[in-house]
Amino acid sequence: MTFLQVSDIARKDKLGFELQPLTFNVERGQKVAVMGASGSGKSTLLRMIAGWVQPDGGTILFEGEKVLGPDWKLIPGHPGIAYLSQHYELRNNYRVEELLAYANQLTDEEATRLFDICRISHLLKRKTDQLSGGEKQRISLARLLVTKPKLLLLDEPYSNLDLIHTHILKSVIRELGEAFGITSLLVSHDPDDVLPWADHLIILRDGQFVQQGSPAEVYSKPADAYAAGLLGDFQLFPPEKAKVFALMPGIVVNGRRSLVVRPEQFRFAKDGSEAIKGVVKEVMFGGSYHDVVVEVPGNLLTVRTTAPKYQKGDAVFVALPSKGIWFLPS
Repeated sequence: MTFLQVSDIARKDKLGFELQPLTFNVERGQKVAVMGASGSGKSTLLRMIAGWVQPDGGTILFEGEKVLGPDWKLIPGHPGIAYLSQHYELRNNYRVEELLAYANQLTDEEATRLFDICRISHLLKRKTDQLSGGEKQRISLARLLVTKPKLLLLDEPYSNLDLIHTHILKSVIRELGEAFGITSLLVSHDPDDVLPWADHLIILRDGQFVQQGSPAEVYSKPADAYAAGLLGDFQLFPPEKAKVFALMPGIVVNGRRSLVVRPEQFRFAKDGSEAIKGVVKEVMFGGSYHDVVVEVPGNLLTVRTTAPKYQKGDAVFVALPSKGIWFLPS
């Protein structure tokens, strides 16, 4: 039996936004990410799965049981599904241990393990108005998990956190999945949230499916420029501009399809035997790498390198290995 089965669910809101019929499955233990630009329907999809928003059509089956929306339930939601939003939904003037004790279904040993993984054991005696945003989010997560849900829905959980607390929460979510085997769906627009974490990736645009597959597959073979851009830096070379790469071994240029290249795919070469000669126009520091903008005949290329030896005005040779190159579908 499929763990979560979403079949042709659709919704149109009062402002005219329409989520087109969507169908996909989630298997037990999977980590699925949903990506898209703002307003693409990501959160609406997640809230329908949680049972908080009523679909206009279609069905959602969780472990073979239909998830009922607010039209059919006085108190929306499903007992086996937990939903964590980007907001810190904690009552004021309560001690953390009081909030966590409510609806707790864990043994003392399980609860201790959960609180340790969530990095909140030292916060149990504090009141909620004495916590930082990152601490509140981890406590909100623990409060959901003490009810022993089987499916965890994460709606932009890092969007209101600084970088330090984001890294902590990412580690917590990864460790919770390993320790408790929780199936998770994550909504995000940030590739750093998705690529290292997800088993399966779904791309939405304007309420419609664009692409789905493994993160590696979607990253290296995007369906279009929109999907490519969601997952990181890229350059799009229309057929006319892609012709320059036909000079390189193994590359056959399709006259009707555009070429997508990630900056890390380009390489600097020692000579022009299998490369294009160009001139460095700009060097940009990116922390662990440099992006080197190179002007070649008819094009500007961005080469990502860890070797910070290039300077503006340098003559260089740029190669594009044929393995892994991708032309967009016609």
